[in-house]
Amino acid sequence: MAPSPPPTRVDAVVEVTHGVEVHDPYRWLEDGEAPGVAEWVEEQRLYARSILDAYPSRARIEARIRELMATGLLGPSRPRGRRRFFTRRTGEMDQLALYESDRLLLDPLAVFGDPTAALDWYYPADDGELVAVGVSRSGDERSTLLVVEAATGRLLPDRIENCQWASVAFERGNAAILYTRYPEGDFYNQRAWRHVLGQPVEEDVQVWGEGREKTESPGPLSLSPNGRWTVVNSNRGWSASSIFLNGKEVFRSEDEIATAWFADERLLALTNAGAPNWRLVQIDPERPGREDWLDLVPEGPSVLLDAAVSADRLLVHHLVDASSKVSVHALEGAFEGLLDLPPLYTVTGLGADPSATHAYLTAESFTRPAFVLEVDPATGIFQEVDSLEMTGGFDPTRYSVRQVPFASKDGTRSRLFLVGRAEGSGPTVLTGYGGFNIPSTPAWRPSWLPFLEAGGLIAVATLRGGNEYGEAWHQAGTLGRKQNVFDDFIAAAETVIAEGLATPSSLGILGGSNGGLLVGAALVQRPDLFGAAVCRVPLLDMVRYERFRIAELWSREYGSAADPEAFSWLHAYSPYHRVRPGVRYPPVLLTTGEADARVDPMHARKMAARLQAANPGGLVLLRVEERAGHGQGKPVTKQVPEEADVWSFLMENLS
Repeated sequence: MAPSPPPTRVDAVVEVTHGVEVHDPYRWLEDGEAPGVAEWVEEQRLYARSILDAYPSRARIEARIRELMATGLLGPSRPRGRRRFFTRRTGEMDQLALYESDRLLLDPLAVFGDPTAALDWYYPADDGELVAVGVSRSGDERSTLLVVEAATGRLLPDRIENCQWASVAFERGNAAILYTRYPEGDFYNQRAWRHVLGQPVEEDVQVWGEGREKTESPGPLSLSPNGRWTVVNSNRGWSASSIFLNGKEVFRSEDEIATAWFADERLLALTNAGAPNWRLVQIDPERPGREDWLDLVPEGPSVLLDAAVSADRLLVHHLVDASSKVSVHALEGAFEGLLDLPPLYTVTGLGADPSATHAYLTAESFTRPAFVLEVDPATGIFQEVDSLEMTGGFDPTRYSVRQVPFASKDGTRSRLFLVGRAEGSGPTVLTGYGGFNIPSTPAWRPSWLPFLEAGGLIAVATLRGGNEYGEAWHQAGTLGRKQNVFDDFIAAAETVIAEGLATPSSLGILGGSNGGLLVGAALVQRPDLFGAAVCRVPLLDMVRYERFRIAELWSREYGSAADPEAFSWLHAYSPYHRVRPGVRYPPVLLTTGEADARVDPMHARKMAARLQAANPGGLVLLRVEERAGHGQGKPVTKQVPEEADVWSFLMENLS
């Protein structure tokens, strides 16, 4: 007989919010430091381990994932001056490290002596002689800013704390930097500062942020090479932004985004202002009003994601049906052609420097890990200059990758990537994201491969809320329209079943963060449709989500429960509040990290307790990782066992 979950205390907490009774029997699990919570989490951990460790497939899956993850990781290239910088993790490494050309420049483990030390971000100076890097530990993402000398790998004495998600720009001559940081212990009020290298941090001068909203996020920062102009971009959520030029706000919108930067002496900007599919513009710093912006690459039928500038060309990254295309343009914007890239790939980075004619393109797919192309934009000729050597004997030619259309509840048309089994019904895992202007595109996921090798099929849904089809597509999945995202996901599941690729008992769902909210909502709205669900670092209590961690930043995406209208839609779909006693839910695995700096672990704790109580005899597991956060910077030694738990859970429970 399978073990039963540990008992959980139930409190009769009922609040009336905007005239609605809100039942919250597991509110006591919100505070991870409260008496009894740590003990409850440990009981849940032991219960989960008693189930997961007993799966016959788990040890084999873990060994295979470890073998495949030895392939490593390779980040986008950033050429600066005569150097090229990129991140890489080789097979024997636990974390990403920073490289210059083929030389290891900075290994976080060597700096901190801690396997959880992670390289969060880096910014090279324009001449490539210095690099600012951010390193955090235990998954908390509260980066420490360090400066490394590119020629020698020597760390300068400067160390600045609380530089979570920072932006950095070097002044000409590299004597000082502009950078962003948070106040000690604060998840809000990020501000921009000027730091003279070698001087005490206490002498730094704030250059942006006085009187600004606490949820505004400054960055990226950019300086003109002549030192005359300073750009601070500021974002308020994922749909509103400002541009500050020498401290003056020259662009502001509550429903549009513009991000400006200097490419040599030219001030460029990517924007959806007046262009839902985005455009690339040039701004005259002397006349920066949007009425004077010059279109370099106007809005077109495909979404414009990124641009890079070499000495004589522009390279522009587009999405066409959620896959990458790269166009080449003259410096004044005239279209010259498309690079001959393979279909159904994602360009993860374009790298160019205005001092050089060549550029670098990094790409990957569902069945191929990252590789780097050196491109001559003038001719369109490219050659592969770096790649990851596949470990473990995975043969990508055995697995089909294709797209199929599907229609949502309201008739909206979208597309599904299908990876793996070419035909026939069998175990299938559906995943997606659907939020924050983030597109779901082809990506290398070594932990998926054992499932594919066992005959599984993975379906990746293109959902409203992302940026696959521009800002209108994003807005269609936000605020009071969030239910569209869940409807899209459910329609994708119904399409997979209708096409004979799976049955409800063989169809699993998987998602993390906002994708964890997606899985939670689909689970409680259509429990009959799925055979298993994995809900990773999720948001699930949408009535109280803003009260924890950085979640006030997301109110422009989800809405605020303090507003009666927003409360009505949040409460209507909030997965935690939609769990119904007596309903037969499929097996569920919830995962979280105790140091998650983004989504509070309380969501997973409360949902696990409520599902276990509502579904006696069912299977609901909670996996809480110690010294880990939202997922960024998690060492391989933690990733491998977690992925083994996830995929053995799915493979054991899908039939």
